[in-house]
Amino acid sequence: MRDAQVVTVLKTPLHDVHLSLGARMMSFGGWEMPVQYSGITEEHLAVRRAAGMFDVSHMGEIEVAGTNAIEAIQWISTNDAARLKVGQTQYSALATPEGTFVDDLLVYRLAEQHFLLVVNAANIAKDMDWISNGIRDMGDVVAVNTSARYALVAVQGPLAFEVVQPLTDVDLASIRYFEFSNGEVANIRSTISRTGYTGEDGFEIFVSPQGARRLWTALSEQGTAVGLRPAGLGARDTLRLEGGMRLSGQDIDDTTSVLEAGLGGIVGWGKSDFVGRGALLAQREAGVRRRLVGFEVVERGIARRGYQVYVGSERVGVVTSGTRTPFLEKAIGLAYLSAPASAPGTKCDIDIRGRRVEARVVVLPFYKRPRG
Repeated sequence: MRDAQVVTVLKTPLHDVHLSLGARMMSFGGWEMPVQYSGITEEHLAVRRAAGMFDVSHMGEIEVAGTNAIEAIQWISTNDAARLKVGQTQYSALATPEGTFVDDLLVYRLAEQHFLLVVNAANIAKDMDWISNGIRDMGDVVAVNTSARYALVAVQGPLAFEVVQPLTDVDLASIRYFEFSNGEVANIRSTISRTGYTGEDGFEIFVSPQGARRLWTALSEQGTAVGLRPAGLGARDTLRLEGGMRLSGQDIDDTTSVLEAGLGGIVGWGKSDFVGRGALLAQREAGVRRRLVGFEVVERGIARRGYQVYVGSERVGVVTSGTRTPFLEKAIGLAYLSAPASAPGTKCDIDIRGRRVEARVVVLPFYKRPRG
């Protein structure tokens, strides 16, 4: 009789902290992560109205460096990294030759020929192989999986600035959206990035794993006065959905193209070449046959992943994400619909457990944070 295969579940440096806070834990992308602490609704509303703090140390980090690093990044990623200055970040994709997703990612320009790629937790090994193979013949450039060197804590919400600024000498107001700076937070060497996955302003703070607990504690103590709450993956998912953000492996994968996902803005059309360019150019010229759209459920009901969408008797698509969100108090979701059915305002029906429920296509995102 063969021994049962042992599956190793990874834990972030803050795992014990989550348990001490009574977090409900779950497996996600090979990691044991907090799904909620006080409750998804309460945590979601804290981020929209004040601030929430997330452990996102499960995300992967891959560094690409060498005298040919920019050429390598330009080849393997869809966006135009040459437009990045040192200290800037961009949203991009690793695409297959067919123009579909290997993964979506953030590209940080640490130096002229040194880049940090932040990839999804479940895709770290796959992405590392993809990148290494893609740059193998590109001269003086190397890719290294440096995920073990980083812990990552995100503070998100309208009061995120008030939580982080007292703990650092870095002028956070000078860091614009999709920029980053190096300095100390709570006397811990950090990289502070003005990015996030919630639709709110905020900061993602990279530190060494050894500094993660001290950072979390300092942020928690500083944030008490403004209503900062720890938040788990449950609230992160409802927040990103309100913000119209795609989830890798669910809304985007190797069967969905960058253009079908409505992400043509992360394609550097002016670049001479990159993986997937030919397929995406052909698709742009011919037009996509389906599109990822946002929808609101008009009648009572919540549309979940995998539910079928109809216009009249014709099946026109499928739901990829759906929930009732705590802040908007609406049942919303994302779905791939045939191009003729994808225009905003289009009425459709979603089959919710054998019952057709009316919905309508709406413009993304569902939620935009107030400015100023």
